[in-house]
Amino acid sequence: MRRDITSWYSERLNQQMPLVAYGHYGPPVLMVPTAAADYLEYERFLLIDSVKWWLETGKAKLYSVNSVNRLSLLNERASPQEKVYWMERYDGYITEEVLPLIRQDCGGGDVKPIVAGISLGAYIAADLFFRHPEKFGGAILISGSYDVRPWLDGFYNDSVYYHNPVEFLPKLNDNYHLPILRHGGRTIIVFTGQGAFEKPERSRHLSNIMHSKGIPHWLDVWGHDVNHDWPWWRDLMPYYFKKLFG
Repeated sequence: MRRDITSWYSERLNQQMPLVAYGHYGPPVLMVPTAAADYLEYERFLLIDSVKWWLETGKAKLYSVNSVNRLSLLNERASPQEKVYWMERYDGYITEEVLPLIRQDCGGGDVKPIVAGISLGAYIAADLFFRHPEKFGGAILISGSYDVRPWLDGFYNDSVYYHNPVEFLPKLNDNYHLPILRHGGRTIIVFTGQGAFEKPERSRHLSNIMHSKGIPHWLDVWGHDVNHDWPWWRDLMPYYFKKLFG
């Protein structure tokens, strides 16, 4: 399997930001890491191996990036304002730096990767997707929480609102983003287990909001034995890749 690492200095984030691409060609999937992990997390936990067949046969190509969660939501020394600042900068890094690279790497044109994330990465993926549905082909949201406010100690402003899918989606009534979400053919998968450390009510809440807005999606609820842990996530990724890419 082809594996290419590239890195550049992001002026937005004031740091070197590496990225790894797996596979030769195929529809792109962009994965953001869980919690405070890095761009090689999915490789270390063998999730890349679980979808290796699709990557080797050109059915899909997968990109994995670093997060800034250590500086933002998981930084106990940062003020809420600082956390939101880093969230804003990271949004620009993905949309203005990573997505152009993916488009170029995939041959140019109007390439729209599916964005995917697990746990805290699911929130980051949802935040990116629902803010910019015109830039993504869909979202795979796994075992996530979609309300950012618990990380911000009661701080609130317009930026918090627009980084909080469970707040801004119910009030979304514009003539641009909402039609894309409703009729743009986007793939939206929201997964939750019901076992240890899973919070299925959070995924159901996001699903109920999308139902109320007429946004097609798939809420996939697995059993009470399905825990918030890597063995299950390694099982479900090839399950979704088969459905999405054949």
